[in-house]
This record gives sequence, structure tokens and C-alpha cells, in this order.
Amino acid sequence: METRVLVWLDRQPSLSVVFLCFGSLGRLSVERLKEIAVGLERSGERFLWVVKNPPHFDDADFNSIFPAGFLDRTKERGFIVKSWAPQVEILNHESVGGFVTHCGRNLVLEAVCAGVPMVAWPLYAEQRCNRILLVEEIKIALPMMESTENGFVSSSEVEKRVRELMNSDEGNSVRRKTQGMKDEAKAASNEGGPSCVAIFKLFESWKLKK
Repeated sequence: METRVLVWLDRQPSLSVVFLCFGSLGRLSVERLKEIAVGLERSGERFLWVVKNPPHFDDADFNSIFPAGFLDRTKERGFIVKSWAPQVEILNHESVGGFVTHCGRNLVLEAVCAGVPMVAWPLYAEQRCNRILLVEEIKIALPMMESTENGFVSSSEVEKRVRELMNSDEGNSVRRKTQGMKDEAKAASNEGGPSCVAIFKLFESWKLKK
């Protein structure tokens, strides 16, 4: 599957694909999956979507999860991966121009290091705090707005935010800022950079404790 994903990405134009992934625990309900599918189809954008079987669908047939005909109608511009994908390689691929994420720390760091702008869609735990940081303070993500108190997101909101991220002045602004942070992250991790120095000091403190 990893090879198939990367081969598909190789065939797509630069910065044309939006990547959707909700982490290792990101099992969404069938209702939510269908709303995402409708929103993606209506957006007209290319997409790569990592889908985990929803609760109680351990051996689910994907055709029964998505709206009727969705897979056939979007097969020329969409690729769906079941359960797992090489996230770092995908985010660093030239064709990937946006990322819909649950705001988990690891995935956010990987997106920043790859310079990929985000749509922030938190699901649980500290992810809501992470969204505030990404959207309001650092300004490297657009918010996915919930329409109900239980966190439901409509297909129209998915369509709007995906289009906005990939084709709007605000999306371009977020992209430029994310690219700037990519350069800063690279400099920080190079020899002599602040991250490298901090790790070295941590190792030295462990040595002194021994």
C-alpha cells in the first residue's frame, strides 16, 4: 500500500493534494465519514484520505461506509487508504499542499517540518488547546468549525475549509507562514541550532546525575 500511495502522489500536480489523517485513534462514526466524503466530493479538490474503520465496522466494506457511488465518482482525483499510511513521506511529497488534522502533537510537528498548512479539526484531549495555538496564535492553520455542541462538522464546512486552504488568499497566507516555520525548524535542528543545543544540554545533565 505504501508504494501505491507514493506512486499515486507522483502523478499529481505540485501542491494540489489535501491530505486527511486523524491519527492512530482517529476512528470516526459512519455519519462523520459520510459528511467528510460529501464535502470532499463537492470541493472538487484532489485528496488523499486515511480512513480507519468506524466503531463496530471492524471488517467494513468501504462501499457501505461512504455515500453511494462516492468511490467511483472521485476515483480520478482521490485516493483512500485503509488504516495506515507513511505520514512523514506523504507530508513531504511535492504534490501535497494541505493537511486536515486532528491537531495531535506529533502530526502537527511533522506538518510544520514539511511546511504544509493545515485545517485544524480537534477530536479529543489537548487537541482543542492545540487548535487555538495553531489558528489564533501561530496562524498556520484554518479552523474547522463545529455546528453542534457534540462536535459535529457538516459537509458544507468540510467543503468550505478544504477549498479555502487550497485556493484562497487566507490559505496562501497560512501556507507562507508555515513555510517560514519549516525553515526555522530546520535551522533549529541543525548543528548549533537551539533544539540541537537543548538536547545536548539534556544529555550532559544526565551525565552529571550519574
